[in-house]
Amino acid sequence: MSANELVFMMGKFEARFPTDRLYAKNHMWAQPDTDQPETYRFGFSAYAVRLLQDIYFLDWIRDAGEALQERQQVGGIESSKAESDLYAPFTGTLTEFNPALLSDPSAINIDMYGAGWLFKMAGTGTSLLNPQQYLEHLQDAWKVAERTLKGQFND
Repeated sequence: MSANELVFMMGKFEARFPTDRLYAKNHMWAQPDTDQPETYRFGFSAYAVRLLQDIYFLDWIRDAGEALQERQQVGGIESSKAESDLYAPFTGTLTEFNPALLSDPSAINIDMYGAGWLFKMAGTGTSLLNPQQYLEHLQDAWKVAERTLKGQFND
């Protein structure tokens, strides 16, 4: 582990989190856009990618320029482990999608904190968590995920 990241243990697997960004409770990272004030680039955290595994399909149901409420559906994603809806991490305006992901979402699996970014949103970001707060949030989220995963394996 470097000084620029935190690690959360998901059982025997490490989920690493860069400390140069913020995080949303829906397991997305948020990196401030240096060119546009109050605009953030979002992507899946290592925790989300580990649970989803092998993301192979991504679909957007909103358009750039749309105003969104926190937890409003933005799109959907399919992976080898799950199908899931994607929700806005905060209230704001959707400004841009990562166009490369529509034809090949595998960048999410390979480079989740870089080329695998999902979209940009403009807004205050006041509901975002710092890395330490996100790790604390994960402790509770992981307890629920573990129970769910164990239930799937025991069916």
